[in-house]
Amino acid sequence: MESVLPPLGTVGFAVFLTAVLIFGTKENSGGKAKPLGWWWVLAISLLAGASYAAAGWPFDLVPKLLMGDVLGVVDAVLPGLSLPALGLTLMAVLAWMGLTRRQVAVIGIFLFYVLAGSDGTLGVLAERIHEVAQDLAK
Repeated sequence: MESVLPPLGTVGFAVFLTAVLIFGTKENSGGKAKPLGWWWVLAISLLAGASYAAAGWPFDLVPKLLMGDVLGVVDAVLPGLSLPALGLTLMAVLAWMGLTRRQVAVIGIFLFYVLAGSDGTLGVLAERIHEVAQDLAK
């Protein structure tokens, strides 16, 4: 079946969502659309981060580096501290630090990107995004 829209792909989807976050968090832009709310920013950054993780190389270098080197150093300093604990700590920073929506978007993309590369629940989301992109490309 011929598609009216060309296949977007995982990288294209991630770049699109990142553009939505960049322009959607700008205050007083003068455009027709209102700035995104805090929860929308967090939800879109979750999808963008998982899409970057699903995109593969070169986007998978950061989670592999973080999993191997940074967590090894953290484990040497604070034994027993895991990636989910670091993720929850970063989520607490997002919730109570009083960040702007743009700062939440940047930290959220990085947080969900790393968590999606860690083979947890967000890793399953990244796999599903990749599968949907492959099905749309057919």
